[in-house]
Amino acid sequence: MKLIGSLTSPYVRKVRVALAEKGLDCPFVLEDVWSADTAIQSVNPLGKVPCLVLEDGEVLFDSRVICEYLDTLPPVNSLIPATLRPRLAVRRAEALADGVLDAGVLMRLEQTQREPAQRSDKWVARQQAKVERGFAELATELGERTWWVGDRFTLADIAAGCALGWLAFRLPELDWPGRHPSLKTYYERLMTRPSFAGTVPRAG
Repeated sequence: MKLIGSLTSPYVRKVRVALAEKGLDCPFVLEDVWSADTAIQSVNPLGKVPCLVLEDGEVLFDSRVICEYLDTLPPVNSLIPATLRPRLAVRRAEALADGVLDAGVLMRLEQTQREPAQRSDKWVARQQAKVERGFAELATELGERTWWVGDRFTLADIAAGCALGWLAFRLPELDWPGRHPSLKTYYERLMTRPSFAGTVPRAG
């Protein structure tokens, strides 16, 4: 199998972190979906990354779908609990983190992909409010715990960490580390893991 993605996408980073935590070897193929000559539509009709191309040619897209698939593969280093309540807690945390990211990405696209005269300050403010509420909820839910769900690292931590990392990278003016010290400590802890340290978002 191979992963198609970019170095800056937080959704791609989720998959890369999951691959590293599972100990899975998977070639990474860079693709710029904003390039005029991108061929991403040939594997994903939605024109988005990440895309995971399986050995039989089937293509999986959306980071949530890909991560769920990866968690079924050996080595058995489970990122999603098997029992219902912890599993729901992990998926809920993932949905919250992805929702914060979605709003942040919409802010970024409004600022970078639209002509100045077409930009809507009201739209940006609406998305920023979602991000700010999301930060507050993330900080409240995490509290002083080491990991998001239970006493071990899970997909919830991958999703939250990737959201925090991308927002610090692309929207540093929101200053979540200064406003939420517990999240700053949490992200610093995640960055000691090779899976996170080796996937820091960067341009290029």
